[in-house]
Amino acid sequence: MSLPEPARRDTRLDPYIDAYAERTHGLTVSAVRALFAVANRPEVVSLAGGMPNIADLPREALAAAFDRLITERGTQAMQYGSGQGEPFMRDKIVEVMAEEQIQAHADDIVVTCGSQQALDLVTRVFCDPGDVVLAEAPSYVGALGTFRAYQCEIVHVAMDEHGIEPEALRNALVTLKAAGKRVKFLYTIPNFQNPTGVTQTLERRHAIIAIAKEHGLLIVEDNPYGLLTLEAEPMPALRSMDADNVVYLGSFSKIFAPGFRVGWVLAPHAVREKLVLTQEAATLCPPVFSQYAIATYLDQFDWRAQIDVFRDMYRERRDAMLAGLSDHMLEGTTWTRPKGGFFVWVNLPEGLDSQAMLPRAVTARVAFTPGTAFYADGLGSRNMRLSFCFPPPDRIYEGTRRLGEVLKQELEMYRTFGLGAASPRHLDQSIGPAPDIS
Repeated sequence: MSLPEPARRDTRLDPYIDAYAERTHGLTVSAVRALFAVANRPEVVSLAGGMPNIADLPREALAAAFDRLITERGTQAMQYGSGQGEPFMRDKIVEVMAEEQIQAHADDIVVTCGSQQALDLVTRVFCDPGDVVLAEAPSYVGALGTFRAYQCEIVHVAMDEHGIEPEALRNALVTLKAAGKRVKFLYTIPNFQNPTGVTQTLERRHAIIAIAKEHGLLIVEDNPYGLLTLEAEPMPALRSMDADNVVYLGSFSKIFAPGFRVGWVLAPHAVREKLVLTQEAATLCPPVFSQYAIATYLDQFDWRAQIDVFRDMYRERRDAMLAGLSDHMLEGTTWTRPKGGFFVWVNLPEGLDSQAMLPRAVTARVAFTPGTAFYADGLGSRNMRLSFCFPPPDRIYEGTRRLGEVLKQELEMYRTFGLGAASPRHLDQSIGPAPDIS
């Protein structure tokens, strides 16, 4: 299928326009990445990106350990490796997943270049053009981009403060089957979801697994934030409840450092074989030195204590954001109260459009991610995602003050001129404040 002629004329300056594969037509600029150049200016308080704060890592001790690694094992660490990932790295990943009650075997793990590549490999293995992927409403922007790149149809499933609504999932499956659609999997982030910060309750987890079994639906569980709980012990992963029907994606980007680009997939044995072959076709092997470095960290350092340090740091930042929102937001604004992770999801009063107000916010030296980035169907104009992971608490609080001033100006413009009115179809897409979930 070719692009409509108007769109083709718009890109006619590109001499290769007729040579590109059809799947490239679905590639779009990430709303989060597009903000980086502006949001990283020092005068701007960035509440936009999900960049982890790694300043508290023991960098001098790590440097000494990595120096020894290069001196003693450099010829191995800087060589090609296994397409599945190094065995010692996979053994360490088994230890990490045990913190969320997952019992796994290292043979069923495939190491990847971050969990983003893990998601890419899973989608490549399972999805043909036109296949349906179910995703929470709203959902992680990077996942939506991957599904579009493989020409999937994305169907959102409603969620509330407890996570995915079971009846919405069941109804979606029945409706899609009646329409003759092929649903390949449900993509979910059960812990401190990106972008909402919502956590699926234990009851909902069991209900989702039961519905998936009933309908023969694969679950893809993306869990980068699960160990970054701020108020309770980590929740049991979906994978711990159903080893046969859940493909689990993990990452060291949030619990150690993102620059090493090491993630993984834990999959049923048959799926594992397909993932290894696909990995070898894509990259030959995941980064070997990164695996040696992370395995060294996990082996020689108290990584559990370091996660506790991260939890204390993020808790202080989360509390600063919630205090700032309480002090500075307009009446009628609501937001989630996450118990871990990086994000707060804000629901704006009627008449405000987060995408339209972003330029004014940047002028006021504060950045956020508009809610429309997290929907495949254009919804979310009355929402925004705020990140509390990177700026220090005082800057987060100041950012909410600046944002509050922008909202006041935007609402005044709406009341005066009727600008930026939200469509009524957006009104049922918001997620209210999260309850106390243990």
